[in-house]
Amino acid sequence: MVATDGRPTSKVESPAFNLSTYLKQRQALVEAALDDSLPLVYPEKIYEAMRYSLLAGGKRLRPILCIATCELAGGTVEMAMPTACALEMIHTMSLIHDDLPAMDNDDYRRGKLTNHKVYGEDIAILAGDALLAYSFEYIAAQTKNVPPQRVLQVIAWLGRAVGAAGLVGGQVVDLECEGKPDIQEETLTYIHTHKTGALLESCVVCGGILAGVTDEELERLSRYAQNIGLAFQIIDDILDITATQEQLGKTAGKDLQAQKATYPSLWGLEVSKIKAQELVEEAKNQLKPFGDKAQSLIALADFITSRNH
Repeated sequence: MVATDGRPTSKVESPAFNLSTYLKQRQALVEAALDDSLPLVYPEKIYEAMRYSLLAGGKRLRPILCIATCELAGGTVEMAMPTACALEMIHTMSLIHDDLPAMDNDDYRRGKLTNHKVYGEDIAILAGDALLAYSFEYIAAQTKNVPPQRVLQVIAWLGRAVGAAGLVGGQVVDLECEGKPDIQEETLTYIHTHKTGALLESCVVCGGILAGVTDEELERLSRYAQNIGLAFQIIDDILDITATQEQLGKTAGKDLQAQKATYPSLWGLEVSKIKAQELVEEAKNQLKPFGDKAQSLIALADFITSRNH
């Protein structure tokens, strides 16, 4: 580079991206928005149950992925926040229902008693139902400064991701495979790309849709998300074996007790770790055309394989 007076100048390096700071800032924004999104009104019991699980903490990775992708594509936090909150509502619904005795029968989630342990199975089911319905209402009613066609596209994408073609379908196959020792890798991958991956992919894709990315960019973002979604699940499987209940915030060793097929049970722990890292590297490759704008998504991909809870 050359200064205006003709003297050579050193190239200005962009400051290193600090993921910890970014996560804290975005997490605080998401927590405040979630709290505002769900006031306590009559009948209080159902709203208490909804808020109990929605505001129970967690990494808020899904809403942060949505916001980060929207910003990467030139959008704003304000454009993305209603969808980001809705994604956390849907995720919370899936956790409430997943913990029920008819599903995984878990007593703890995010270090607290599960919803049905506090409010009973009947209210827990209804709290999950209410969160799911409200998530779509919230996107439609609260999204500002986004063309209606994009909002409609987001709602359609999310509807597919959470239904029989996505999360619900993955959960059904997961239940069918419980206790069967001969589950193949193809079936296990189907379970996780639908049960976990479909919603994670939606977080990224919907952030891009809101900001108006091109079809080619959307395809790249989708592949990025699919790869980190599968890596996320592999790490979850590893942590179920290696982490304590305190680290997990939920009961450890549940997969082993339920005789669930997991990636470590198919490949072993070391190979599973390698596979997860390969998926993250491929995910990051998809972001190269975005340049420095993709710093947050690159850092979030690395965070997935380095986490211990």
